[in-house]
Amino acid sequence: MNLADNIKVIREEKSLKQIEVASHIGVDKSAYSKIEKGLRALTIDELQKIAQLFNMTTDQVINYDGKMPKEVTLEDKTAVEQMRLIQQLDEDDRQTIFKLIDKMLTNKKFKDFFQKNVAAL
Repeated sequence: MNLADNIKVIREEKSLKQIEVASHIGVDKSAYSKIEKGLRALTIDELQKIAQLFNMTTDQVINYDGKMPKEVTLEDKTAVEQMRLIQQLDEDDRQTIFKLIDKMLTNKKFKDFFQKNVAAL
């Protein structure tokens, strides 16, 4: 199967209409139809939007093997892959994650500072 076939199969498995996917990626239905037929290439941005709509990574869409992905877990991914997955989230969710990370780093710095200074007493 090629990318066009993968997109069509996944769209059908998710019970989405062509017009829904077209609207999500910002093209008209005829342009999207050409994508599924392999007559029009996708931009990287369009592929990322399709993957986001399908709740998949771009790699999972490109290399689709007929099995829907299992739940995405971050702990078994490299730092680069974790950041790529985080970047696929909407802006509010990304900001929430970054605020949590900032809070944890601040707490760690405080604990390190406290332990260092208590040990000096």
